[in-house]
Amino acid sequence: MSTKVIENKKKPSSSCYIEFDEQIVELGEFFSVGRHPSNHLVFFEDEFASQKHCRIEKKIEKKVMKYILKDLKSSNGTFLNGKEIHEAPLKAYDEIKVGNSYFKFRENLEIDSKIPKEFYESKNKSWKSDLDKIPAYGATEMPVLILGPSGTGKEYVARSLHFKSPRAYNELVSLNCSAFNEQLIESELFGHLEGSFTGATKSRKGAFQQAKGGTLLLDEIGDLPLSLQPKLLRALENSEIRPVGSDKAIKTDVRIIASTHKNLLKKVKEGTFREDLFYRLHALTLNPPALTDRMEDFESLLFGFAREFRVRFSPEAITELKHHDWPGNIRELKNLVLRASVLHKNKGVQLEDVESLIGDLKNHSPVPISKSRSVVKEVEKKLILDSLQANGGNQRKTAKELGMAKSTLHDKIKKYLQHNAE
Repeated sequence: MSTKVIENKKKPSSSCYIEFDEQIVELGEFFSVGRHPSNHLVFFEDEFASQKHCRIEKKIEKKVMKYILKDLKSSNGTFLNGKEIHEAPLKAYDEIKVGNSYFKFRENLEIDSKIPKEFYESKNKSWKSDLDKIPAYGATEMPVLILGPSGTGKEYVARSLHFKSPRAYNELVSLNCSAFNEQLIESELFGHLEGSFTGATKSRKGAFQQAKGGTLLLDEIGDLPLSLQPKLLRALENSEIRPVGSDKAIKTDVRIIASTHKNLLKKVKEGTFREDLFYRLHALTLNPPALTDRMEDFESLLFGFAREFRVRFSPEAITELKHHDWPGNIRELKNLVLRASVLHKNKGVQLEDVESLIGDLKNHSPVPISKSRSVVKEVEKKLILDSLQANGGNQRKTAKELGMAKSTLHDKIKKYLQHNAE
């Protein structure tokens, strides 16, 4: 059947697409379909399609962007997943029928660029089962509780849920509940008014307001002070908050994801975590396993990081690494590969290098998250600066060698220079 696809000339406002006959066309503000040549998707020979049959429009409701399919009073109707519609919101992989022709709506938000593709693949049956739930969990507004040891990728899970949700076009705001004292965590959550406490020199929005229309990740929720838990519960149940120093409630619009490495049920029994808050957060759960419980995936995770940081590991070195107990889980593995990329970039990692790379980790606790992230940034900085020097300051060549976009490299160098100037 003869068809024509016209690319939308307006600058696309999102990564949403129409897929037809192995063609992918990015959507803009609207996308029209029918027999008339002026449409973006034209079905010339489909006699059951109207001249102006239907169109897809961008629509923003409560700061959440959606795409809406509208029938334009066509003769034979527009069908979405087999059902006739007049107007309906679209989601990934929806199938649209116009006359006797079909096409699909697609979103390119399934894998955020900061999430390793290896995260979405697992040979571990239990974790694979949880990964398969992410699209369905992401599509709901229900809270998700992510339970697992530190360093297992709980933040990746949260990002994945966000990018699978209708809120993906808006902010994902993360707040670490263990990183602030009791007074500051309340302000970080709900915001505060100028003069509401010592040091509050100006009013400030909290995480609930920053994440409006998007997703709020409450990381390490098990460390939230008991005195603040009733306020968080009220915020979740009433969809409103009260900033510190204010007597006025503010309506909120966020989807909640919470994560912790602690046993919340045990904390409930001990009286350090409210039972009603636990069950409010415990609507849906995901459980990223420790690295030692998913050793089927060890090579794919290692190779993923090795490609990212451009370093090789010999088969003997990989075998030796598998004998380590990995108390810091995937985060520890990533840090090790980073160190290897600095110390063994040219010759690769051999068996005799493994012991020094692991060091005395077996006799110490895992590195705290904040310190671990700092170490990663410093190692990355050294790697970039060393590569720049080796390439005579050529950013394009350095970016290609490090496997990153030139714009990303430029931004990082600019940040380093600003930091040094301060």
